[in-house]
Amino acid sequence: MNNLLLAPAPGFEQPLEVLEHCHDRIRKQIRTMQNLLVHLPKRGADAEARRAAENVVRYFSVAAHHHHADEEENLLPMLHAAARGDDAAVLSEILPQIMADHVQMGAAWSNLERQLRAIAAGESAALEAQDVERFARLYAEHMEKEESVIAPMARRLFGAAQMTALGDAMRERRGVREPASPTA
Repeated sequence: MNNLLLAPAPGFEQPLEVLEHCHDRIRKQIRTMQNLLVHLPKRGADAEARRAAENVVRYFSVAAHHHHADEEENLLPMLHAAARGDDAAVLSEILPQIMADHVQMGAAWSNLERQLRAIAAGESAALEAQDVERFARLYAEHMEKEESVIAPMARRLFGAAQMTALGDAMRERRGVREPASPTA
């Protein structure tokens, strides 16, 4: 049965909403890892744990990379080009932080990925709580910067052409064809 109360995922014609939707999915995957911390000591790497670990690995190995590329290759350079005055000053401070966050999150993910792949394969039931919590903290702090500074600034500074260019780049990165033209 379909749940009609669930909102559909935004389309690439709303690129900032797509990025925010990705943040929601990141939070969901982090919650899954936190749930695994409780599940694994009680039930080991059972079928449910293996599926959960596999889903987390799949998300952070593919979708999260696209998300970071959206920011690094498109959103942030476009925002840098559009910013003036106080906006430019804020960006000059926050952009290096965001890029450094991506590096730190990537390193933290590498450590978690090894653990989760072993769980997904049924070879281990070990997931280090401090690794999960560090990863969760890094992402929470990072997403706060993007949601409180970057997205509002982009909404304010970007016109329709920039939003379309950003959405098109995101769509192309994922190999998604343009939606069919509506018929008259």
